[in-house]
Amino acid sequence: MYKISKEFSFSAAHQLYGLPSEHPCSRLHGHNYVVTVHLKSESLTDNGFVQDYNELQSVKTYIDEQLDHRNLNDIMSPANSSAENLAKMLYDVFKPQFPKLYAIEISETPKTSAIYEPDSQ
Repeated sequence: MYKISKEFSFSAAHQLYGLPSEHPCSRLHGHNYVVTVHLKSESLTDNGFVQDYNELQSVKTYIDEQLDHRNLNDIMSPANSSAENLAKMLYDVFKPQFPKLYAIEISETPKTSAIYEPDSQ
């Protein structure tokens, strides 16, 4: 199995609901997010690629136009804007366009990340 990944970044604000008021994530705050798109294939293209990285430009365009410098609560409502839910949302957006997509990873900080990968993969 061949696997590749590509990172994209954006900045956005959010707050998580259902947490105690003293929890820092219950207040509006921001992150410099890193989105990692993971693709895999049992075979390579004639050029030796799982997928040409240039073909992932639409991911960057979507992130820049829909997520960057926005409040994720406005975009993701009624879902809570957790990294886990964001990973699933982006997987659902991009899976039809990229059949080799098998996971989306979201990092809110250099030390934390959430990955959405369906069991059927």
